[in-house]
Amino acid sequence: MYNLILFGPPGSGKGTQADYLVKQHGFLHISTGDMFREELSRDTPLGQEARKYMDRGDLVPDEVTIAMLRKRVEQHPDVAGIIFDGFPRTDPQAAELNDMMEEKQASINALILLDVDVDTIVQRILGRAATSGRADDAKEDVIRTRYENFINYTAPVFDFYDRLGLAHRVNGAQSPSKVAQAIADIVGPAAQD
Repeated sequence: MYNLILFGPPGSGKGTQADYLVKQHGFLHISTGDMFREELSRDTPLGQEARKYMDRGDLVPDEVTIAMLRKRVEQHPDVAGIIFDGFPRTDPQAAELNDMMEEKQASINALILLDVDVDTIVQRILGRAATSGRADDAKEDVIRTRYENFINYTAPVFDFYDRLGLAHRVNGAQSPSKVAQAIADIVGPAAQD
């Protein structure tokens, strides 16, 4: 089982690259954003718990997020691997994820950072605003704030995995096919085992 964290600021291309990996390797793609939306739409107990925080504009506590992740992983015991997208966002979450994987006698094989500068991110997100339906996708100041929040609060997770020898940096500003090839060079041989 090959387990991968796709990492990068909003608009860096994580969803696009996850789609490639799912098609190529049969991995399970777990996007925390999609996971929250699904639990909320189904009004599950975990979704109700998350809603309490989200309605106030607060971050969903780690234990709720981990419980959702655990549930999703347990629903798919026979996958070839898992792509974590949007998680972990902090060092404590990274430690929790590693503990959860150990319980399953698995581990995180790699973290791949899709490295993209803020101006490219702004152009990408403004470009997708027409189809995303998200109000925060149409406001440049909000996009720049989301990018800064990633740099200030989430980027240290790269260092967490770098200390473990598992972090890789890919130029996410390249064409999607070139990014996919760079990721394949990292994932390819190990994912076949």
